[in-house]
Amino acid sequence: MLAELGYLSLLLATALSLLQGTLPWLGLTLASPSLLGSAKPLALLSAVLLGAALILLGLCFAQNDFTLIYVAQHANSALPLGFKLAAVWGGHEGSMLFFVFALALWGALVALCSSRVDPLIRVRVLAIMGLIVGLFGLYTLVFSSPFDRAFPGPLEGRDLNPMLQDIGLIIHPPLLYLGYVGFAVNFAFAMAALHSGKLDGAVAHWSRPWALGSWVFLTAGILLGSWWAYYELGWGGWWFWDPVENASLLPWLLGTALLHALIVCEKRGAYGHGVLLLSIFTFSLSLLGTFVVRSGVLTSVHAFAVDPDRGLTLLLLLGLLLTTALTLFALRADTRAPYAHFGFWSKEGLIGAAILLLVVACASVLLGTFYPMVFQSLHLGSLSVGAPYFNAIFVPLALALMVLMTWIPRLRWQGLKASSLIKTALPLLLGLLGGGLISLWYRDQGAPSWSGILANVISLWLLASLLLNFPLKTHWRDANRLGSLLAHLGVAVCALGIAQVSHHSQEGGTVLGADKPYRLGAYEFRYEGSEPLLGPNYTAERITLSVHKDGKEVARITPERRHYSVRTMNMNEPGIEWGLFGDLYVVLGEKMGPDAYAMRLHHKPLVRWIWLGGLLMMAGGALRLLGRRPLLVTRQRAARPAPVSSSHQDGHAEEAL
Repeated sequence: MLAELGYLSLLLATALSLLQGTLPWLGLTLASPSLLGSAKPLALLSAVLLGAALILLGLCFAQNDFTLIYVAQHANSALPLGFKLAAVWGGHEGSMLFFVFALALWGALVALCSSRVDPLIRVRVLAIMGLIVGLFGLYTLVFSSPFDRAFPGPLEGRDLNPMLQDIGLIIHPPLLYLGYVGFAVNFAFAMAALHSGKLDGAVAHWSRPWALGSWVFLTAGILLGSWWAYYELGWGGWWFWDPVENASLLPWLLGTALLHALIVCEKRGAYGHGVLLLSIFTFSLSLLGTFVVRSGVLTSVHAFAVDPDRGLTLLLLLGLLLTTALTLFALRADTRAPYAHFGFWSKEGLIGAAILLLVVACASVLLGTFYPMVFQSLHLGSLSVGAPYFNAIFVPLALALMVLMTWIPRLRWQGLKASSLIKTALPLLLGLLGGGLISLWYRDQGAPSWSGILANVISLWLLASLLLNFPLKTHWRDANRLGSLLAHLGVAVCALGIAQVSHHSQEGGTVLGADKPYRLGAYEFRYEGSEPLLGPNYTAERITLSVHKDGKEVARITPERRHYSVRTMNMNEPGIEWGLFGDLYVVLGEKMGPDAYAMRLHHKPLVRWIWLGGLLMMAGGALRLLGRRPLLVTRQRAARPAPVSSSHQDGHAEEAL
């Protein structure tokens, strides 16, 4: 009965979303206040119904209702309750339901928080959001319903993939999906601006908080996914340039570019067409990531193994939305719109250069990710593009972007102040000095690479530039300025961590036994014993290692090897000794004899700084969002208006409102 109620909720929500996407357009044409006013209640009701569908599916998991095909494929009666509930989005069908719910949730937030937005823009935005929710609701109903039953159901479920039985599954996918689909709001604002002919600083002001909120969620999702891969998969890395990882990075890069374009558009009335195109392509890349995960075109630990026909349908939906958006842009974007005048050596100019670097970086990752798929689909053979390509292209672009970031905070709108040139000398000197000291610190590991030295120098240069340029008299309540500082400091801290872990990590493999210690750098690892463990749905063997430095014990590490009987899978749980300045990381291998085990041991300096930098970026974005209170309030002095075109019907609709 719960499943039938869930299906009915999904069906009703889809129908109401389609009404939300059509009735307001009739209201604009007929100047009908009742039709125009229907968008808000429909958006709220759709979100409530989709939330109810999600909750009902969770209850089916909690009750072990294995007559539901989706529950039988992703749960087991021995699975802990927390993982049962997280399994709601642990497979294709449930994750699509959450995807549609997240879309509706963003639409409901727009309906609740945009009362001071131009009513005509708000109505169009809600209508476009309704169409998007309705389209993906239809897709879920027809191709990916999690409420399908099979009678008689199995006595036991297949269990959740052991790789997903982690707290990361509970938090990571919701954050990532909220970030993905949040950019649908910016897409809707761009389409509303094109249709209404009102692209100016006010529209950028209304749109910017939604881009910022989506960016914060997406940053959190990527950050947690990287952390999860590090401590769960047992390979010791934090980023693999996996196609699914890249699929989340692509909209993040364009979303970052969009945020900065919105700032210039709001403040100076420039980059209006860039805002439109970035809004379109950022959301399109979010949908492309959804296609990659569910299409079956690749094999990845992150991907869902599904029927390629579903992926083709998603690709058609993406093509429909992208084609419609670009056609509207071509028809309605007025190239005669006025532009603000500025030189390259100005805040506008360097932000434009930074946006260009982000777009090029995004394009390079897109090419490296999808070229092998296209190559194989054309039956031209197999082609692999790995980390060497991405590092060779992406790293120089990222370093160039960080160099620009050392300049931008010092520049004024429209021009370069002469004293700014002098003030860059001290941060650069500190960066050179710090980079040299780091190279001396790691001199025992061999000659440092030039790329590592350059990354250290630029990271420390950016760090010093940001801290020295921040006014000490700034009040702590100035959330906007403090948020910008934290976000950009996060980039510097993250880059510094990446540089150390990429160039100065130590790694070794050995068979470790009772009387056979192993030395890795300054650390000596000793085997202390093993013990069996019984988990809720697995058995395990845990090994205890003591770690000594300078003759003193500094840590105890306990890696595990687990066996999941239902899935008949073995999983390694790495043993990690966390540290601010470096991690000791041990992966347990096969048993090689009595009290002897194959092991892989790592020392990873400053690896935690990668996630510390990500947390700073998230905190900075959240502070910037809080600094825009009240949310989406129209400023009295909007930036220079740059109308795209005009719409005769707006006059009649405005009279009706």
